[in-house]
Amino acid sequence: MKDIFWSEKGESLDIGAVQPGEKKRFWLPVVQDGIGMPVRLPVMVARGKEPGPVLGLTAALHGNELNGIPVIQQLFREIDCEQLKGTVVGVLVMNVPGLMLQQRKFNDGVDLNRIAPGQADGNVSEVYAHRLIDRILRHFDYLVDLHTASAGRINSWYIRADMSQEATARMAILQNPDIILHNPPNDTTFRGAAARRGIHAITLELKDPHVFQNDVIEDGLIGIRNILYDLQMLPGAITWSAAETILCRYSQWIYTDEGGILHVLPQLGQTVGKGDRIAEVRSIFDEVEKVYWAPYDGVVIGRSISPINPTGSRILHLGGDPQVVPCALEGLPLISS
Repeated sequence: MKDIFWSEKGESLDIGAVQPGEKKRFWLPVVQDGIGMPVRLPVMVARGKEPGPVLGLTAALHGNELNGIPVIQQLFREIDCEQLKGTVVGVLVMNVPGLMLQQRKFNDGVDLNRIAPGQADGNVSEVYAHRLIDRILRHFDYLVDLHTASAGRINSWYIRADMSQEATARMAILQNPDIILHNPPNDTTFRGAAARRGIHAITLELKDPHVFQNDVIEDGLIGIRNILYDLQMLPGAITWSAAETILCRYSQWIYTDEGGILHVLPQLGQTVGKGDRIAEVRSIFDEVEKVYWAPYDGVVIGRSISPINPTGSRILHLGGDPQVVPCALEGLPLISS
């Protein structure tokens, strides 16, 4: 495949530029930098011989969240366009300036996943977010947005999805994750922008930042293949690599209210009871200054690994009302909205 440099004027992604049965790679300009050079996104498109839905895969909306990149790379290595029905679009890096700076946020210090849908006439990050949606997202029927934890934190292998909607609940359960978090997309995330456009969307949280982790990369591939099989975009049998998952109806991050050296006690995936000791903050002289307790029964979805704890730092992400459910499409565990 040869790389195609899209018009420097920043046209929208044009799936029709790829012939049925072809794969192509594009450099799609979104904005211009301070000397007028285009900032381009690396995009891959696989168009099937037969028509069908458009599945979009997006990675590195946060510039330090890397595990999604090899998921998309590997999937495109193996897609057979002769058998594919519909189109798969992979955007390998959404936040190019953040990736180059090896940081979560955009180059103006703003989190792109908190300002969707952006503004056509807004500031630097608002325009960038608006163009991601206008030039790329609007072409999708389904979206899998690939994330990880951010700096100083680690995540379990989990999914954010609206489990009151059958289409997104199916997409979530097909991932065989450790945990599914019921998370209606009524917010300013990229997934929220997709849902407002009628696009079925889930977020994959693929463990840890700044690294490639082969185990969860393979897990992500299995889940996305399962979506392609379930949508009948490719022939194949769904793989149930896990027998069960934990479904949480809600979650919250728990924060410190004193600074010092932070010790988080539970591990990822561990269940805790209301009132269980979850963390302590010690002084630099190793004296316990504050102890923290679980506010409700839950399961640890993510946790801090940074011992340096200014007041107001994260302790852990606690999923509430955890229930063990089978990884299966029969008897899909839908939650009332």
